[in-house]
Amino acid sequence: MNAHQTTSLLISLAVVVLLARLLGALARRCGQPAVIGEVLAGVALGPSLFHGAVSDVFFPDSVRPLLGALAAVGVAVFMFLVGLEWDAGLIRGSGSLAATVSFSSILLPFGLGAALALYLMRDHGTADRTAFMLFMGIAMSITAFPVLARILTDRGMAGTPLGVLALACASIDDVLAWSLLAAVVAISGSAGPDQWRILLALPYLLGMLFVLRPLLRRVMARRTAGGLTPTLFACILAGLLLSAATTEWLGLHYIFGAFLFGVILPRTGTERLRGAVHERLGQMSNTLLLPVFFLVAGLQVDLSGLDASGLGDLGLILLVAVGGKFAGAFTAARLNRMPVRQSAALATLMNTRGLTELIVLNVGLQLGIIGQELYSLMVVMAVVTTAMAGPLLSRLLGRPTGNDPAGPAGSAGSAESGRTPGRAAYGPAAEPAVKDV
Repeated sequence: MNAHQTTSLLISLAVVVLLARLLGALARRCGQPAVIGEVLAGVALGPSLFHGAVSDVFFPDSVRPLLGALAAVGVAVFMFLVGLEWDAGLIRGSGSLAATVSFSSILLPFGLGAALALYLMRDHGTADRTAFMLFMGIAMSITAFPVLARILTDRGMAGTPLGVLALACASIDDVLAWSLLAAVVAISGSAGPDQWRILLALPYLLGMLFVLRPLLRRVMARRTAGGLTPTLFACILAGLLLSAATTEWLGLHYIFGAFLFGVILPRTGTERLRGAVHERLGQMSNTLLLPVFFLVAGLQVDLSGLDASGLGDLGLILLVAVGGKFAGAFTAARLNRMPVRQSAALATLMNTRGLTELIVLNVGLQLGIIGQELYSLMVVMAVVTTAMAGPLLSRLLGRPTGNDPAGPAGSAGSAESGRTPGRAAYGPAAEPAVKDV
């Protein structure tokens, strides 16, 4: 890397960090998650405005591969943090209701997305029709656990029955969606002539769960009293990178290895240690690495040539994404005798997609499953479905007051009893880790 590239890279990073922080703060002032502003910052710096003049000045072709490498590290760290905060206890404590809502809110949008793919295939399809249909189904089924947790916390709903149920449903959605995406990546043949490596995925998974996890439990049990030492932090960081590299080598995407390493880190008795890991990695990730990812994602979004046909496709994508997710979650909740307003609020929360959707879309773009034009439309869908959650919740449950975590009377049951009309409490109260993405 020569002096010119170094200078360009440092200037590019400064522009990304400052603009993402500015628009993220503006989004928060408008009652939206910061991710909305950060994504829009990436799009604004891309080719959609001024025919790419801004991106050519601040992000010349010579530095884009370097930005792409930083973005990959940012996504790996983010997926590790998502796995680190994934709590199977939410699922176990929520009973059959969360499972029913989750499966319904996955299956219906997945089926509608696959059906929509048959129509979109004419203008946006790729050579692998099966992978394209499956990918579109997955993209319509995503729920962003971090954004959902942030919305619940901002509204004071994180420990309410409705909030805990929503978190449990999103947790199940995460597992199902990542599993389905891993299957699509495997059948897409991304490993090329070394496709046989995918056969090692199951032994790798078993080794992580039944060999490495108990070993980490013993190591961290001895280290918990001393807190997070530099050596232990370095080992955890190296572990997530090696796990990500392994799944990439196997023919899966590196995001799965990073997520899995976060999942297998011990939970019991390590709350303080995991909190320290989250704090150290989260600050750098949220301030630098993820804004770089938003930039790289935004540079691939080009809406400058959007015509009437493109707008029609976008309308269908939004209809399937919003309608399928909402109808699936709402119907399952009502069949379990949840009140109408709460059912609608839960379905609204399940429609948030955020950064999780962008990661999925980037996987599809990198593997050639979707093209740039469809990718651009799907990014718009991710932004719209995330931005609409807050205003819709305010209409359904009223604006948060800070002292009424259950919401308006009749919409969230009694805060004292923890019950709703006709049904027991949805699950144990839990306070999620808050991420602003």
